[in-house]
Amino acid sequence: MPETARPARLTLASMLIRRMSRTSTVLAAVFAFVLAGTLTGAATPSSSSPDGHPVARQLLFFNHAYGVFDRETADAIEHSGYLRDFANFQVRTTTGADGQVWTGRYLLGRQTYVELFGVGDLPGKDGELGSAGAAVSVERSGDLATVIDRLPELGITDPLLFQQTRDFGDGIPVPWFDGVFTTGEYDTFGTWGMEYRPEYFADPRGNTEPPAYPGDVGRERYLPDDYRDRLMRDVTEIRLAVTARDLGNTVPLLKAGGFTVKSFPGGAIALRGGTTLAFEVVPIGETGLRGIDMSLNRPVSHRHVERLGTSTLVVGPGSHAVWTFAAR
Repeated sequence: MPETARPARLTLASMLIRRMSRTSTVLAAVFAFVLAGTLTGAATPSSSSPDGHPVARQLLFFNHAYGVFDRETADAIEHSGYLRDFANFQVRTTTGADGQVWTGRYLLGRQTYVELFGVGDLPGKDGELGSAGAAVSVERSGDLATVIDRLPELGITDPLLFQQTRDFGDGIPVPWFDGVFTTGEYDTFGTWGMEYRPEYFADPRGNTEPPAYPGDVGRERYLPDDYRDRLMRDVTEIRLAVTARDLGNTVPLLKAGGFTVKSFPGGAIALRGGTTLAFEVVPIGETGLRGIDMSLNRPVSHRHVERLGTSTLVVGPGSHAVWTFAAR
């Protein structure tokens, strides 16, 4: 079943990241700036390779994001009857590389999903309040190698490469995906690139779909189609507060994958890749996952407000939902 990938702990656990929560005036200003350009007919920026030439094809796409919440919020999410109607909602325990075990709450869409933890659901630093992370993945076999080849021109000369596995319960690890981090040094947040392995797709216990084209290792093939019976369709926007160092480590990977990254005083926004990623630079004590926007399978005529611990999910009216999280 689809769950967040946790890299091998001995060499990469320190890469796995943190989350945050509070409304951001900086991000609001950033979105207002971008929206104003769009409404006034400004040309949509095209992605460029490190040498400035246009990238013919997007390589990395938003896959999922995760956050660690206070226990009240995590428990409210886990036991919410509304979320089970709103999304393909699952609570799963996964065993990954080196016997790592984690339990998460999942809202699964067509191509994207979110993974939500409570304090202590992950071991060590990764289970602390405010942890978060985001994964971006390729849709075609071999594209991650192209992304990695671009990193040195973007200042990443020693990326961390790894392979994640999954144990379906028989003690035999199945190759799950290949991944890359830009660095092993981080404050509270980071992003990794990934490419699903053919061995995982070949294992029937993964409940994945047949390929839609040669070399298909895409997100839609990986995720189930149960989203069709719920309201939530996909994640359209993620808002994060991060330190300056963590943002600096994240941007090269996004650029290497074809995202257009626009920097602003106090933050940045990454476009393309299916989902908008918005970042505000803050001190370490204020970092976290601030919000998640989602598209719906069908419009709703009314506005529904669901309080989940210290978070608020607003669904509708229309074909959109917004989930915001309280400040730490």
